[in-house]
Amino acid sequence: MDSVAWLAFGLAFPFAMTTLGAALVFFFRGVIHDNVQRVLLGFASGVMIAASIWSLLMPAIEQAEERGQVGWIPAAGGFIFGGLFLLALDNVLPHLHLGESRPEGVSSSWKRTTLLFLAVTLHNIPEGMAVGLSFALALQNGEQGSLTAAVVLAIGMGIQNFPEGAAISLPLRNEGLSVSRAFLGGTLSGAVEPVFAVVTILLASRVLSLMPWLLSFAAGAMIYVVVEELIPEASRGEHSNMGTLGVMAGFVLMMILDVALG
Repeated sequence: MDSVAWLAFGLAFPFAMTTLGAALVFFFRGVIHDNVQRVLLGFASGVMIAASIWSLLMPAIEQAEERGQVGWIPAAGGFIFGGLFLLALDNVLPHLHLGESRPEGVSSSWKRTTLLFLAVTLHNIPEGMAVGLSFALALQNGEQGSLTAAVVLAIGMGIQNFPEGAAISLPLRNEGLSVSRAFLGGTLSGAVEPVFAVVTILLASRVLSLMPWLLSFAAGAMIYVVVEELIPEASRGEHSNMGTLGVMAGFVLMMILDVALG
């Protein structure tokens, strides 16, 4: 029962934090100051980088070595496939990043609000996969340490989801949506995380032998999002050192959570 309760927490917490972040639209209806946005985006980047290393790549290497495999092969291979997977989604799914005027992906007639929503939703796919795989690994091992590590990862993803919720609801409001619809858009952008987490858990339970590849796949997908989108947005314009400090703060926090608790 403890495992089931913690699994429920791990699935619900990141989504709840996205919802709380989106709720800022009820209290703050202006645009986010550039420096604040740089710090928040940088912070999210740092958390995702640290989580990719300590929560995904290192367990992938350990799992492979326990099976008598060469640890770096599934770690490197899965990492590359994860990046290529996000590259394919990035080129196919129509979406529009904050501060950009031209959408990416295939041409579409969708509204700017829809494209902004899809851009943030795209970020959340690898995060949901990461949380799902971490809990799948914990359920496979049946060890308290693995369960704690999965919970820590869910907490880290939730912490960085708070600014992401605001980063979609506030721009949606500025695009002309009502407050309630902007809040709903910010909330729904995070719904993809528990969905992909559950799907990943179900799939991973059927291919346990591929767990090292799957863990590193999620790491590669997250690093792609960080390098392709979050860090460039955090470094845009003058005083980009604020974004850099945000990256360092997020990295240190997630590293401490992983090492001290995981």
